[in-house]
Amino acid sequence: MSDSPDRPLIPPYRCQDCGSETGFRSRRRTLTERFILPLLFLQPVRCGECFRRDYRLIFTPVRDRLSDTSRIFPGKPPATSNRNVA
Repeated sequence: MSDSPDRPLIPPYRCQDCGSETGFRSRRRTLTERFILPLLFLQPVRCGECFRRDYRLIFTPVRDRLSDTSRIFPGKPPATSNRNVA
């Protein structure tokens, strides 16, 4: 396991199903996920490759949700554009 030098005690994200290192924050669905998980320092995370949903520590470095990216960068065009793609 390769720990990053800036966070030596926090393991990087790795999917338990496919082994991918790309993870995204997932939307909190239930009241339990909204109110109980933060008390346990957990957040829902979705794998970017196989889309498996799991719970990880809030300190685990993952990317923001793709739908939140357009709100973060308002000058950037949305991911879905008016391209003619088959």
